[in-house]
Formats: sequence, structure tokens, C-alpha cells
Amino acid sequence: MTIRVLLADDQTLVREAFAMLVESARDMAVVGQAATGREAVRLARSERADLVVMDIRMPDLDGIEATRLIAADEDLAGVRVLVLTTYDTDENIVEALRAGASGFLVKDTRPAELLDAIRTVAAGEALLSPGPTARLIARFLRGPSAQPAVPGGPGGLSEREREVLTLVARGLNNTEIAEALGLSPLTAKTHVSRIMGKLGARDRAQLVVVAYESGMVTPGTCNGE
Repeated sequence: MTIRVLLADDQTLVREAFAMLVESARDMAVVGQAATGREAVRLARSERADLVVMDIRMPDLDGIEATRLIAADEDLAGVRVLVLTTYDTDENIVEALRAGASGFLVKDTRPAELLDAIRTVAAGEALLSPGPTARLIARFLRGPSAQPAVPGGPGGLSEREREVLTLVARGLNNTEIAEALGLSPLTAKTHVSRIMGKLGARDRAQLVVVAYESGMVTPGTCNGE
């Protein structure tokens, strides 16, 4: 299946470079390019993109607000957003995740990593590296103005589901979760899907945010960080 990619960045050269890279992959196609956040939202609707590669800083409407509008649109429920930023210490990353982004990359990512990231996010996985992301999320999710990523919290989860949620927040995929808990990959996947349903989470990225917001996971519990 071809992944339909929309590129949103206010720098023409950056968009064109990304477009050439994406088009070089057999399983991807660029369906549009946007220079502003508002244009990104419009093209996401008109071009039926599967995934938007979204810059945070753009004129007219920034990438965070554009992501929020896409995530809130029921007609765009299947559209994923992969946020690009210049620095991985940018606190706006957390706001983007709250808004509905499924992950983020820094702009100096190697070309092959960008293509892999697009495939990962398009498949419904979260793209959140456990190290610097853990510190970043834990730092900014505790702010006094923070709004929960999803309504409610993990209080209604079973003990096993809480274990699975913790491992998701640590960056493990379904196979790794299965190995850690002695489950089959299918069972692990079922648990993750059930947790998302109970919490009303859009995807795994929001599960990560919930785990940090609730204090279930801290940087000190993340792969030794």
C-alpha cells in the first residue's frame, strides 16, 4: 500500500528536498506541499493524506495548532502527524504530542531514518525515542497549565494493562512488550488496542503522554535514563 504523504514546511528548499526523498521510496507518494499550517489542514482534507510531515514553526498557523485541527477533525481520523523540529529540546514538542502528533524528528535526521519514521507513524506506532524524549516529556507535562492529553487517566486499567502502558511509554514495540511480559505479540497488540480504547487515546503517542502525566513513568525508569 502506498503511503500518501503531505509535507508542511515554510521553507521551499526543505520541502523540495523532503519531496525528492519521499518520492524515491517505492511505498510512498507526495500528495501535496504546504507552506503554512492553515494550508496543511486544507490539503490534509482535500488530498486525503495518510501522514503529514509537519514543521512546528510556520506562518499563518503554526504546526501545533494545525496538528490540533487535524486531530480534532473526525473526517481526518486516519491521518497521522509526524512533527519536525530543529532541536530535540524544544518544549513545543510536548504541546504537539498533546495536540495529537504521533511523534517527532529533528531536522538533521538521516534520510533513511525519515523514511523509516514515516512508515512507523503511518502504521500507527509512536515515534518517541526513550532517552531525550523521556526527559523532555517528564519536564513539561507537569506544568501548571497542562491539559490532559486524553480525558481521564489510567485509573480504570487492569494491573496487566498498566504494565503494558508502562512499557509502551518506555518506547517498546509490541514484540518487545510481549518478550518482556511473556506474552504473544498478538496478545500484546490486543492489550495496547484495549488500553487505547479505554483511555480514548488516538494512538500510542498519547499513551506515552498519559503515562507521564499520571506519574506512572519517569525518566529514571526509562532504559536507565
